[in-house]
Amino acid sequence: MEMLGCKSPSIAVNEIWACLLAYNPFRLLMTQAALIADILSRQISFRQTVQLSVAWSQSGNGGSGDEFAGLLVLIAQQRIGKRPGRIERCAIERRPKPFPLLAKSRQAE
Repeated sequence: MEMLGCKSPSIAVNEIWACLLAYNPFRLLMTQAALIADILSRQISFRQTVQLSVAWSQSGNGGSGDEFAGLLVLIAQQRIGKRPGRIERCAIERRPKPFPLLAKSRQAE
């Protein structure tokens, strides 16, 4: 969601909803795993949750509740370290493009 690839406001809203619809199920998995492990959901790695759930769904698991409970246990094991006073640096990490931005229409050139 760093940059939206659309130009109209209605499509931008659709892109935002699509990102939210993709983000929330993983957060739900993290919350369920945190409840099982009796920890906070913010102590679980989001990236590892995504990787484990994608690998789990591609392996053909999804039938029984025991397999799902095993997935939640695996997710709960992927914890992030304690990060007191962590401050994110403010920087633009997009790489500069070799061409200048198009400031006027192509027909005007």
